[in-house]
Amino acid sequence: MFNVTERAESMTGEELEKFLNDFKTHEPKTPSESWDAYFMKLAYQVRERSSCHRKVGALIVRENRILATGYNQPPSGFPHCDETECIRDALKIPSGQNQELCYAAHAEQNALSQAARFGIATNGSTIYVTHRPCSICARLIINAGIKRVVFGEGYPDPLTEFMFDRTGVIMINYSM
Repeated sequence: MFNVTERAESMTGEELEKFLNDFKTHEPKTPSESWDAYFMKLAYQVRERSSCHRKVGALIVRENRILATGYNQPPSGFPHCDETECIRDALKIPSGQNQELCYAAHAEQNALSQAARFGIATNGSTIYVTHRPCSICARLIINAGIKRVVFGEGYPDPLTEFMFDRTGVIMINYSM
């Protein structure tokens, strides 16, 4: 049987030099998916941590490295959405209205809070979100220096697009 350790010990400098001189690359047999596709899949996976029946996930990424994640969830120590009646359902509040009337912080808010808690700068980053941000989250995204928003599903808040357009934040609908 071939012993790798013995072979490495017996390899000559000439053999190594020949191998390195003959080093070649080629196209991968299966091309990698785009970074946007990869991070959007992860955002959809992150949202599964939410106990809210309106699950949303977010990732903040810079230079293709994940800085922080978040999902919609009440603040630490407050009962989770599956432990109490949903205030939005009880008051029959339609999606896109009165965002402040909810026990949960939005996924984007939780991702930004996580970054702040651990001292992670978000300036120049991209946020991947399963749903288009509301205008409240848009304000936070702008002030956090995030330059690009990639989202999967719509959300009925026209102020978001207006604010991003006026501040130069790029918003991309990436439907999966």
